Amino acid sequence: QVQLVESGGGLVQAGGSLRLACAASGRTITDYGMGWFRQGSGKEREFVAGMAWNSATTFYGGSVTGRFTISGDITENTVYLHMSALKPEDTAVYYCAATPYTGRQHLVKTYKYWGQGTQVTVSS
Repeated sequence: QVQLVESGGGLVQAGGSLRLACAASGRTITDYGMGWFRQGSGKEREFVAGMAWNSATTFYGGSVTGRFTISGDITENTVYLHMSALKPEDTAVYYCAATPYTGRQHLVKTYKYWGQGTQVTVSS
């Protein structure tokens, strides 16, 4: 199975940028579909971005489209989430996850492996 460790969270002003990293070990990231989710205080966990290796596609949740970009570095076995034009409503714990299913997986229940999360706080 794969182990996932996120990093790169922190405090940023509205309009700023951050890059989150998800380092994988145990298996390679191309063995899974990879995704980023987030969970704000008192809210349900929501899909942010996903990457399907088999179809070489990326896909995004509606609230981040055009502002966030998911990418992967096979040599580093790491998935990234580049976040720009950040808003206070982007404040959340961000989680990296891996799914054994192919296709555009955006449901929490289809992801089997999860990292511990990294806090992103956007100040106004």
